[in-house]
Amino acid sequence: MAAAALVTSMLAAACSGPPKTGGSEGESYRLSAGTPAAGGELDSFTWAVYAEPPTLDYVSAFDYPQNTVLSNVCESLMRWTPQLTLAPGLAEKASNPDPTTWVYDLRPGVRFHDGGTMTADDVVYSLGRQMDPQNAAAWAQQFQNVGSVTKTGPLQVTVKLTQPDSQFNQYMATAAGVVASRAGIEAAGKDYGTGGSLACTGPYALGSWTKGQSIELQRFDGYWGTRAKSAKAVFRFLTDPSARVNALLSGEADGGYLIPTESYERLRSAGPGTLYFGEGLSTVNVNVTSMQGVLGDVRVRRALSLALDRSGFVRTGLGGAGSVTGSLTTRAAWAGAPEEVRKAAFDGLTPTAPDIERAKALVKEAGATGKTLTVATSPIGQDVSVLATAVQSAGAKIGLDVRLKTVAPNAFTALFTDPAAREGIDMFPETYYDSITDPLDLLANFRTGAYQNFASFSDPAYDELVKKAVAATDPAQRFAVTAQLQKTASDQLLWIPVAEWPTAVFLNKRITGAPTTISYMYYPWAADVGAAR
Repeated sequence: MAAAALVTSMLAAACSGPPKTGGSEGESYRLSAGTPAAGGELDSFTWAVYAEPPTLDYVSAFDYPQNTVLSNVCESLMRWTPQLTLAPGLAEKASNPDPTTWVYDLRPGVRFHDGGTMTADDVVYSLGRQMDPQNAAAWAQQFQNVGSVTKTGPLQVTVKLTQPDSQFNQYMATAAGVVASRAGIEAAGKDYGTGGSLACTGPYALGSWTKGQSIELQRFDGYWGTRAKSAKAVFRFLTDPSARVNALLSGEADGGYLIPTESYERLRSAGPGTLYFGEGLSTVNVNVTSMQGVLGDVRVRRALSLALDRSGFVRTGLGGAGSVTGSLTTRAAWAGAPEEVRKAAFDGLTPTAPDIERAKALVKEAGATGKTLTVATSPIGQDVSVLATAVQSAGAKIGLDVRLKTVAPNAFTALFTDPAAREGIDMFPETYYDSITDPLDLLANFRTGAYQNFASFSDPAYDELVKKAVAATDPAQRFAVTAQLQKTASDQLLWIPVAEWPTAVFLNKRITGAPTTISYMYYPWAADVGAAR
């Protein structure tokens, strides 16, 4: 019954905000809609992050460290709210006069941190950087159906699509839709994103960046919206999980997201603050980064999946705060789908119960007994290290030689953006968070040439289904096609699904106001953090 209660709560998240409570497989964690609103202002607060961002250039903002900071400095045309709904951002109005046109009417008088005022020219330039092949933007695939971005008024931009795209406007609430000053970016040149001003519009401006130690944000008094409650936000890079937890317990850091799972109980019982859980739209998976070798045979991928102890991973790797799944997408991401489509999307997916004998037989059939695989791991937190070890253990049980390669947290982040970092790596643990409240966000990653299609999977039939789903402006039709994509991804085990995982945030007793949901990746959450009542 506890698992069923969580599913019911999560299905409501995308439409009506995150659930207030939940539980999984007998575990006692609860999902919170938010944290108490701040009662006053602060001079500053300190936030713990597990790695230093390699850059804060918005075109490269594709992982937790970058977006946790950048979401407070750079804003987008649309905004993803703490309730995981879509709202106006720098565009006070977005209209869709026909299936292939989006018109964005911009807020007047919005100031950039470098002193300029936002115009339509800045929007055209900012979106153009995402589409420029020379920038190798992490968000380029979100612009695949864009024919043109043009200024149609001093404060109006029109985007013409080459075909209907049900996802485009949703992505304008992510880093894909960031608007920065053209003059500021051009003045910074090759140094843009690594220091100085980011020339954005958010409630905070980039202050000092002490490499290897911290980033300091300063409240922007010229902000168009609600003034930030803290004059300063300091992000400390604490790559060692124990050091990060100790900083939270001692007050050296006031809070943090991505809390090391092994510390959940310690933070709950120690008393310096509160550990909250919220909707994460996140699944923990084993990302298959190469199908050139033994993993090119789907029987080997199925064997590893059948040998994985998912329940053990949830208990140990996630501190009990999660639920076993055979789906790459969360149930909450399907909230807008008709009931029969949701059922179809989750029926007959990847088995989650271990079956060692069947797994051994599959390895033998594939002629893979004794073959070697390399899995990347990192001391980011127990969720990563325990899953990597679980894959190694699963391989040992079924005749595969799975070797672990430990990399530093910064190098682990580079796995998502740098092909060179993935050389010699066959798999790595990945927590995938949806950037929009739509399962197509994840499943489109297996389209030929997609940014996160690291294993270069290519299937014309799959590509055609992605195209059909993207073009479907009717939600029921889109979800029905997306359910077919989910079935293919499951049958082929393009990644190995392991668990659903909520967002965790810790706040000590002096601060409050941070959202509990995954919205913090794109919403200016730090502006809401203030003094506890």
